Amino acid sequence: MKEKQGVALSPAFRKQAGKAVAAILLFVICYLLILLLAVVLTMLCVAGGIFLIALRPMFLTIALGIGLASLGVLVLIFLLKFLFKKNIVDRSHLVELKPAEEPALFSMINSIADEVGTSYPKKVYLSTEVNASVFYDSGFWSMFLPIRKNLQIGLGLVNSVTREELRSILAHEFGHFSQRSMKVGSYVYNVNKVIFDMLYDNSSYQRLVERWGNTSGYFSIFVAIAVQIIQGIQWMLRQLYQVVNVNYLGLSREMEFHADEIAASVTGYEPLQHSLLRLSLADNAFTSVLRFYDEKVSSNQKTDNLYRDHAFVIRNLGESNRSVFVNNLPLINLEEQSRFNKSKLTVGDQWASHPSTPERIERLRATGVSQKNKEDAPANTLFTNIETTQKLLTGRIFEAVNYKETPATLSAESFQQAYMAEQESTNYSKLYNGYYDFKQPNRFSLELPALKSEAQSVPELFSDSWVDQVYTAIAMQGDIETMQQIEAAGSIKTFDYDGKRYRRSEIEELKAQLKIELDALNEKITQHDALIYQSFFFLEQQLQIPAALTAKYSDFFAYNDAFDAKYELYAQLMNGLSFVAERTSYEQIRLNFDALKPVEEKLKQELSSILLDPLYEEGLNDANRQRLGDYINNRNDYFSGTAYNDKALELLYAALRTYVQLLQKGFRETKRRLCHYQAQLFEKASGTM
Repeated sequence: MKEKQGVALSPAFRKQAGKAVAAILLFVICYLLILLLAVVLTMLCVAGGIFLIALRPMFLTIALGIGLASLGVLVLIFLLKFLFKKNIVDRSHLVELKPAEEPALFSMINSIADEVGTSYPKKVYLSTEVNASVFYDSGFWSMFLPIRKNLQIGLGLVNSVTREELRSILAHEFGHFSQRSMKVGSYVYNVNKVIFDMLYDNSSYQRLVERWGNTSGYFSIFVAIAVQIIQGIQWMLRQLYQVVNVNYLGLSREMEFHADEIAASVTGYEPLQHSLLRLSLADNAFTSVLRFYDEKVSSNQKTDNLYRDHAFVIRNLGESNRSVFVNNLPLINLEEQSRFNKSKLTVGDQWASHPSTPERIERLRATGVSQKNKEDAPANTLFTNIETTQKLLTGRIFEAVNYKETPATLSAESFQQAYMAEQESTNYSKLYNGYYDFKQPNRFSLELPALKSEAQSVPELFSDSWVDQVYTAIAMQGDIETMQQIEAAGSIKTFDYDGKRYRRSEIEELKAQLKIELDALNEKITQHDALIYQSFFFLEQQLQIPAALTAKYSDFFAYNDAFDAKYELYAQLMNGLSFVAERTSYEQIRLNFDALKPVEEKLKQELSSILLDPLYEEGLNDANRQRLGDYINNRNDYFSGTAYNDKALELLYAALRTYVQLLQKGFRETKRRLCHYQAQLFEKASGTM
């Protein structure tokens, strides 16, 4: 394997590479052995069929002889059918870049390739996303012939990093270029294609088997035997899939560490560290912008530059986090990023293709190679005309959206005003210091004891200490649930909790201990939530304004109590409709829909109430109201004769999606009204209003 000078392959890398190659060889040997046995079976079945017919030529022996011969042929076809599948690579979402179009970018790319000591990319593509990657055509011949790799750069990534950070990211990708172990990925890709084809992509094969079995009752006997043999082969393939992929993903994680070290050798570790820490925020910002415009489809609104809006949201999130800005981008601190992650459970994720960000940063810092080039600028400045490129990629995103009429284009100012108004209506006041971001007020008695002579200092109620306790409780609950999953799955033998190694057999005892600690902590937080209520109640009385706080707490507790029952309607219907995606007899389909009618009537009653409830007014646009109204008044059968009524089913599923979205919005709105009112009380008492 090729190494950049000064960046050696670690023993762990070499070990994982050996295990990955051994796993692939195991699959090849097992597959060839199965194929050989299938060939022998086919020859024996064909010979047996000929012998049976020759022994006594008559209809019965001819039918049985042909059926016997087909048994082996059907198994052989199953094992070889993947060879006849076309490998179609869709690159319609990518834009190919040329050196003449972007000379500064290609100058950087070529200089990095020279420094790393690897070949230039075959092609450079621009995508819409917040990432970069190396890829190549993983066809059958790529396993044997040298294949030049392509480089893909996400425009969302370019929007989120500086020049030097982009240089470090590309150096990381060229680190992959230099890894001959990437060839293992081609083998794994093709192995997975073979396994997927034989496990899941069997619709045309099943039709062939069914037609053959229906030709004659005699044939169906041998078809049933062939199906049993194939199911046995599929069981073995599932075991091989796990062995191959677990070992390859272990290698993949080591490849990431090695590529990070190569990046550090080119730029120093700081640029890659900064970009790794910021990318989560940048990705959240990109998702937020996409979600914003997804909700504008019904009102026929779009943007001509998604990346301009993305840059605004990145800045807004950075300012909300009180980050320091360098080159107009927020610097994210590892400690700040992990502030709310209080989990003490560490489980090696054998199915992860990348190490965690903290693991990567720890290894990067261990290189000790400090940043070489201190001068920097936004990566957007590398492009000849970044705005034109951004608009081109934005058009690619929106060309797949179906609008009822020609959409209006929001200006930058209109987007920023609408986005900030939306954030103001959904985010919680900075007063709370993140206390309510992922928790709701715990239930407590609203009957107050004798009021104190003065209110508790409100900022102290939401101190870092109390916020830490809230997130510790959230983490403990998550750790307990993860342990339950480990216990049920049985594939993980050991794990670490709070720095100590535990066996799976010790989970029950550890869970019981954590449950006692969690109950005590939750009780403490509940008492604190009651103190928060008392303090704001006192503020409300001091301000001599109409009492509303108790009613808002009461509304929230009532909605919270009713939420599970309301959500159960959705769960019952979704679970009850699972047969729609399965092969089911006509009579059973009718019986299933009849059984769901009482639950569906309850859903329609709930939806009728929602349409009249002011709580849901903001979440109900005209399209949603029309859709829900059509569903409530719909009396069409979902199944008629021998076919589903696709239009009626589509209306049902749309109503279910809208129902659960409105339930969640109602919960958030009830909580937001309570929190917003408390913040208003504090602002009035502080004289800021």
